[in-house]
This record gives sequence, C-alpha cells and structure tokens, in this order.
Amino acid sequence: MTFVAEAQSGSNVTTQPERLAGAAAPAGSAAFGGAAGKGSVADATGLAQSTRGMVTSPHGLASEAGLEVLRAGGNAIEAAIAIGAALSVTYPHFTGLGGDAFMVISDRAGNVRTLSGIGQAAARVPDYQGAIPVRGPAAALTTAATVAVWDKAYAFSRAAWGGNQGWSSLFSRAIGYAANGFPVTPSQHFWQAFRANELSNWHGFAQVFMPDGRAPQAGERFFQPALARSLDAIATHGGREFYEGDLAARIAAGLKQAGSPLTLDDLARAQAREEVPLRVAYRDGELLGLRPPTQGVTTLEIMGILERFDFAAIPEGSADYYHVLVEAIKLAFLDRNRYVADPDFVDVPVDRMLSAATLDAHARRIRMDRAMPWSHTFKTGDTVYIGVADGDGNCVSMLQTVYFDWGSGVVAGDTGVLWHNRGASFSLDAASPNALRGGKRPFHTLNPGMYLKQGRPHLLYGTQGADGQPQTLAAVLTRLIDYDMDPHTALGRPRFLLGKTFSDSRDSLKLEEDAGEPVFCELAARGHQLSPIPAQSQLAGHPGAIRIDAQGLTGAHDPRSDGRALGL
Repeated sequence: MTFVAEAQSGSNVTTQPERLAGAAAPAGSAAFGGAAGKGSVADATGLAQSTRGMVTSPHGLASEAGLEVLRAGGNAIEAAIAIGAALSVTYPHFTGLGGDAFMVISDRAGNVRTLSGIGQAAARVPDYQGAIPVRGPAAALTTAATVAVWDKAYAFSRAAWGGNQGWSSLFSRAIGYAANGFPVTPSQHFWQAFRANELSNWHGFAQVFMPDGRAPQAGERFFQPALARSLDAIATHGGREFYEGDLAARIAAGLKQAGSPLTLDDLARAQAREEVPLRVAYRDGELLGLRPPTQGVTTLEIMGILERFDFAAIPEGSADYYHVLVEAIKLAFLDRNRYVADPDFVDVPVDRMLSAATLDAHARRIRMDRAMPWSHTFKTGDTVYIGVADGDGNCVSMLQTVYFDWGSGVVAGDTGVLWHNRGASFSLDAASPNALRGGKRPFHTLNPGMYLKQGRPHLLYGTQGADGQPQTLAAVLTRLIDYDMDPHTALGRPRFLLGKTFSDSRDSLKLEEDAGEPVFCELAARGHQLSPIPAQSQLAGHPGAIRIDAQGLTGAHDPRSDGRALGL
C-alpha cells in the first residue's frame, strides 16, 4: 500500500608500570581530527573509502584504535571494543565505563543478533519525593552495562568468528590515553564549561576532571590515572571484574560513600542480553533495530510510515520532505510514550506497533497541507556512535552512553569511573509503563541500526541525541536509501529537532537555517512552529554511517562532531 504525496497534500599512573609503560601513547595534538593513518583512505570531504575494512567514531584517536585492530587481523567486534574503550577515555562527557551500550552484529550472510546492555535499577530503590534527581548520587540508581556488552560480544567473537586478538590488547590504546594523556576535544571543553555552575557540587568530579582546580582547555593534555588503573584491571582480569571482582568492590564502595542506592549485589546482577532484532521492510531492503526498552521500535515505526510515501515524487530538502518526516515522527512518538518500557515488567506491543495495519493507519493520518498539533515531554541524553566493518564482511553498529552529558556527575571512589544517570528517565507516576521499580531497566533512547539488502548488511548507522535519535535517523536513512547519497553528503545535509531541548523549552520544530527561507515559509504556512538554528548545529545530532556494497566500503562521521571515518 503506497500513499503518494498528493493523496493528502593529571599525572602518569604509578601502579603496574610494566603494563602501562607498554600501552600505546597518544598520537599528539593531530588526534582530534585524527590523521587518516597509514594505509587508510579518506578524501578531503571526510568521506572514507576502502575494500578491506572501515571504522567510524566521534573521535579520531578512537577511530585509530579500531583501525589498528583491523590492521592486525582483528574482526569488527574486536575493533568496536577497542574503539569503545578508547572513547571511554577521550570522550568522557558522553560515554564511559559507568554507562550503557548496545550492539547490532552481523556476519556477511546477514545472520544478525543484538546485544542490549541496560543497567537495572537497584534492588532497593529510594522513596523519591517529587522527582528523581538528574544529577548526584540519587541519580546513580541503575547499574552500568557497557563493559558487560564488551564481554559478551568478545565471547561471541571468539566462538563464532574465530576472533584472534587477545582481550587485553584491545585496551592498550585506552590505557595509554588515560595514563599518558590526550588532547582535550573542543566538545569536552564546551560541555565542561557549559556545566561550570553545577559541577563543583558533583561527588568526586573535580578531583578527576578539574586538575589544578580548573577545567582543561581544548587541546590541553589531560590525564586520568585512576581510570587507567581501572581499565588495566578489566584488561587483566576480564569483563566481569567490573561486576564481581576487586574493581567491582571498589566501585560499590565508592558509590555507597557518595550516597547511591547501588550495591555490590546489584553490580553482580548486571548482564548484557542477546536478543533477536526487530525488523521492518523499507524499499527493497529491511531495517533492523533493538527491542524495548530501547526506542529502536520507534525508529522502525517512523521508517515504516515513511515507506508508504513515494519519495521519488518528493524532492529532497523540500518543504514536503521535512513535513512528511516530522509528521511521521509525531505519530511514532505518541506510541513510544504510550508503550515503550521494560518488557519484563509491562506488555510492549511491538508486533502491533510495526504491523502493516498500524503503519497504514498512521500514514493515512498525515496531511501534506497541515501539521498536526504537538506537545511532548523532552528526553535529553548524549551518546557516541561506533560503526565497524571488517574485510570478511562482519560488521558492528554500536552506541555507548552516560545519558546526560557527564552522566550523574558522580565518580565512584578511587576508580576514576564516572557513573551515568539513566535511572533519571524512570517515572514516579505509578500508571506510567516506565514507572520506577527495583531491578527494572529504564526506557532507553539508544538505538543503533542496520539495513539489509538481499539479506546482507548494506548500511550501518546510529547517532547521538536522545529524542533526536529517531528524528536524525529518519533524515539520514531517507537520504542514504531514497536519494542514494553517499554517507558524508547524507550526514552533512540540513536536519531538524522537533520538541524541547536543554536550552529551548518551546515545543517547536528546530530546523537548520541552511534548509532555506522558502522551506521555512512553506512549513510555517502548514502550521509548524519553527525555531531556526544555525547550520551544522550540535542540536542536530552526531550520526555516523558506513555503506557496504559491491564497490566496497564508504563511511563518514557527522561534520558537526569531532569524529572521523577511517578505512584500511
């Protein structure tokens, strides 16, 4: 069934010197753009190309860590772990050991599985009055599952893909960056300066992130010796060290001292889950995403609605283009807010949400000449996207997060581990599907994805941006699939964010200015409440993408970010 547009118009580490001395040292100040690295191919526009392997991430040093693993004969999972570990050091405001993570994994033949790493609420949650705090120890109320995802993915890599890289080797770059320092990115400096009036009250934060009593400047070398020791413990003893070993005991003690409700028993119960992906047909392929409590179903629902429109009759970047995307997003968000939560505790009707009947009905509700009214609860969050494809056709699409920039702001004792605040997304409304319960997993905005053609991986994609994630992905995916743009072009085109943000409480459609005055005028005439934002705005998210086809691999990371795609 198709509806065409016309139908309805610090200092070095001092312990274990023999291991840390051998860790990879940073590549110098060139790193935040990142030199392409020996053997890699990237043109002046930022589009990387290769036939042997590719990585993309929001930080050049992290991308280089993954490329190094591929060059040594490692596979996509091993490279993704190395990138994730490096980002835990070099992008601490958006990701870290104390956060959550997700992977979509496939081999060349399209055998896909997902790993969902969502920390569960403490078994004994506090009696919150009024609201769950978004910062501080009371916000550090769910366990962190990033390391659990790495651990489970690595075991799969060894068993199914013949992974040959030693576990500890995947952490050498990360340990080196933490121990020997790395240049602070403009992004880290911006977010620390933006929170300057808050962070002095965050438990343990200043000791780690404000050496000499001040925030480091962009480009200044920054050291995290305590985090280096924690990474070394994980590299030496395995992933479960974070949950059941001496490191876990020190994390739990540090969280308890800060006032968090989490205990060592809570940490021990944290696990990553392997699940069957959700799927929806789109054009001549199939989009895949993660199950609830993530909003993977929301991205798929949006794309399923859009599949019912003929984009050959809708010019890319036109008012019709932005209008139909925004209207599909509104409809899917209504379903998301009504249903999506932890399926262990509530029924989430994913089959009905993605059914042809539901998608048809939603598509019929969209009028091309009139915007639906909109009022929406804003969900914030910051994230990093990692994409990897290796020479054997294996690939990983991954997201890691600490939720808000800097998470809860709580550093767990002497570990250097900054804890996330994903538990703040729970509701205290007993009638909400996302109502807080002990042991429950919170609603999660993260949803990396994959697109299959003829049953095989064709696109890897994901983005930072909380509420903006499905919105950004709708724009990126239509440009990649419907308009056949290369990844760098698709990522650089004007985007939007519907709804409230941390800096603008209006439920307006925030559209980048380079969409053009005629587009703004036409959308306003249809009833959209518009707020222009600068071209290449940080509000538009930081997606990454890799295309896999008969010609090889092409990839990019958003020009709005500090990131980079690199190919062998």
